Amino acid sequence: MKRNMSNIDRTIRVVLAALFVYLYFGGIVTGTLGIVLVVLGGVFLLTSFVSFCPLYTLFKFSTFKK
Repeated sequence: MKRNMSNIDRTIRVVLAALFVYLYFGGIVTGTLGIVLVVLGGVFLLTSFVSFCPLYTLFKFSTFKK
């Protein structure tokens, strides 16, 4: 996998993932929407750790500048 995410993009995803987990476990967002946010947060964490986003590949988009 070729890196296609910048460090700023990765940081934003980690912050959003933490926010989603806080909203769910803090009881602010519950039910199906809460579970969707937690799963999305997990995806954000995974993609930020590997610096690769499959959706960026589909749209031929990259935030990583060499």
